[in-house]
Amino acid sequence: MTTLFLSDVHLDVRPVGQDRTADFVSFLRRIDTHRVDRLVILGDLFDFWFEYQHVVFSGYFDVLRGLADLRDAGVALDLVCGNHDFWAGRFLIQQLAFHVHRDGVRLDLGGRRVLALHGDGLNPKDWGYRLYKRIARAPLVVSAFRVLHPDWAMALAQRVSRTSRVITRADDLSMSAETQALRAFARQTLAQGDADVVVCGHSHYPLYEEYPTPSGTGLYINTGDWFLHRSHVEYDGTEFRLHRRDAG
Repeated sequence: MTTLFLSDVHLDVRPVGQDRTADFVSFLRRIDTHRVDRLVILGDLFDFWFEYQHVVFSGYFDVLRGLADLRDAGVALDLVCGNHDFWAGRFLIQQLAFHVHRDGVRLDLGGRRVLALHGDGLNPKDWGYRLYKRIARAPLVVSAFRVLHPDWAMALAQRVSRTSRVITRADDLSMSAETQALRAFARQTLAQGDADVVVCGHSHYPLYEEYPTPSGTGLYINTGDWFLHRSHVEYDGTEFRLHRRDAG
């Protein structure tokens, strides 16, 4: 059976995000559930996700329905939290049967030890984000945010997301600080023998690279994104393959 990995869809409820959402829904509906038995989403599926007691953001309905159809067909769903959806919790777990992983997950695929994570916070120079991540996950902060009306929360999150994207935007994604930090982390992890395969997202730049391990050669794969590359990774029981279908 086949496992799919993807990340950084950044579902956006604004009109500007409708085409990307529709394209992703189409991708979910094309998944052959007789062949694929697991979908692992490595963070930032949503541009913003927060769970209220009785509210689910309506703009995500089609995607949530597509994921529910996969669940009903027997596909296991995993979400590794990213920096835009680290508040994932009860709804995704109870209603969609997601296995939610806060800081990555280790898998055994065909006898190979796979470390799968989003990749945020691995850039040692991004100390500001590391502080933000610690604060934003604090129970007191989560409780305070829940007091906000959902419409206000979404509007605030969209403003923060746009600002962050402008600040961190790189002209050449292949040489961005995040791409280089994730590559260095993967190279070190493989060299130390802590994994045979490292799969990340976050940098929005798809990569498939080989690095030495104590017993041979390991893989570093970045799943890319759904903005520019429409990329995902497929493990068919034997090999990992990186697929990309650039937007536009």
